[in-house]
Amino acid sequence: MDEMLADKTLDLIVFEGEVKDAVPFGTRVLEAGKHLHLEKPPINKMEPFRELVDLARRRDHKLQLGYIWRFHEGVEAALEAYRKGWLGEVFMIRATINSDRDMKQRAVEGHYPGGSMFELGGHMIDRVISFLGQPTRVRPWLRHDTGIQDTVMDNTLAVFEYPSALALIVSSNRDVASHRSFEVIGTDGSILIEPMEPVPCLRSSMREARGPYPKGTQEIKLGPQPRFVKDFEDLARAIQSGSPLRYSYDHELALQETLLRASGEIV
Repeated sequence: MDEMLADKTLDLIVFEGEVKDAVPFGTRVLEAGKHLHLEKPPINKMEPFRELVDLARRRDHKLQLGYIWRFHEGVEAALEAYRKGWLGEVFMIRATINSDRDMKQRAVEGHYPGGSMFELGGHMIDRVISFLGQPTRVRPWLRHDTGIQDTVMDNTLAVFEYPSALALIVSSNRDVASHRSFEVIGTDGSILIEPMEPVPCLRSSMREARGPYPKGTQEIKLGPQPRFVKDFEDLARAIQSGSPLRYSYDHELALQETLLRASGEIV
């Protein structure tokens, strides 16, 4: 590690590993003058992560978190429709990110009060914040509802309140189908991405034709969405040009705080 951190030819270091190691390792990377791509979730506390972000900001180093759908074509299409007003007034976002965990992974998730929500929910919380920003209130339901003899919160739900909208995120870790979907609902239309992977499908339902979407319902098959390719393209662009990443330091802080509220770490 010391040799790598001292190597002046390296501009960027990527950390992928256990939650307990992410912030300590990331701090060393930033202190060594490198840009950083960091595993998610980075830590189950707020202040150590805030200190890491402050360090990156002071030193003008790039900090990118490894949330998987920041450049997903379907979510990007929904985001465009939202920002251009094609969906009318968006009043609800619904997202599910389930998995089918073995006992080894359940043991990992059992280290944290948020269980499945802490481990996986951040991917969807990240997307919700890109639409609606940081919520005014978060209400989590963290339950152990399977007959497996451990204490993992394996059936979890979080509701995010906004002045004129709600967002609901479900994350359970004993779903053999590993269902994952993202839906944005407005007064004039909705967009549902289901499944998210490996061959995603976008379904639009519009009151009237808006943008590229006809009146009524249509389904659009999307191409493969390889994870992190566009993330690293954005990171390379930002490093080479000296310009900001698409997702700012403040976005990462808002995401971390919201994840911790949804995981029961912050009340």
